[in-house]
Amino acid sequence: MSQFFQIHPDNPQARLVRQAADVIRDGGVVVYPTDSAYAIGCHIGDKNALDRIRRIRKLDDRHNFTLVCRDLSEIASYARVDNAVYRLLKHCTPGPYTFILRATSEVPRRLMHPKRKTVGLRVPENNIAQALLADLGEPMMSVTLIMPGDDYPLIDPYDIRETLQHDVDAVIDGGYCGMEATTVVDLVEDSPLVLRAGKGDIAPFEN
Repeated sequence: MSQFFQIHPDNPQARLVRQAADVIRDGGVVVYPTDSAYAIGCHIGDKNALDRIRRIRKLDDRHNFTLVCRDLSEIASYARVDNAVYRLLKHCTPGPYTFILRATSEVPRRLMHPKRKTVGLRVPENNIAQALLADLGEPMMSVTLIMPGDDYPLIDPYDIRETLQHDVDAVIDGGYCGMEATTVVDLVEDSPLVLRAGKGDIAPFEN
């Protein structure tokens, strides 16, 4: 039976955030709110937790996980970012974007795209997600909470709890946070390429 934390979306309670972060530190899988939809995440170095998420979502080995970071200083540790890309990231973060970037050696190999050696990174504009990342002191591995066969993410924390109470270790109820996916932008080459138009405005990436 998973734990259920009701955390205030504007003023997250530090005690509950710490308890949720401890679940992740202990190898647990946690559902949490972001600025686009609910997501499911775990500790960056935990292969067992990653495999559990793959089973829940029925994902194959080619599916890209995203490193969810607190700010750009963390992104620089995990991705190769030149000055032009950094300016673009600074303009668009935090926000509902996932950026595909060249990975550094700090990224666990199982998180990289096997051929391109790229990784997805994002900085969510959500108080609960930010508080969780601040307590952890490092990024999380994460994917959007879309169940197998569904076209859209789960949006009701109580439905999430009912559906996944035996599969995840904790569910954070942060209220309604939307159901629109992030905008995905490939920044590997010289010109940005929008791979998926979502909640984030694509205007900054249009020539």
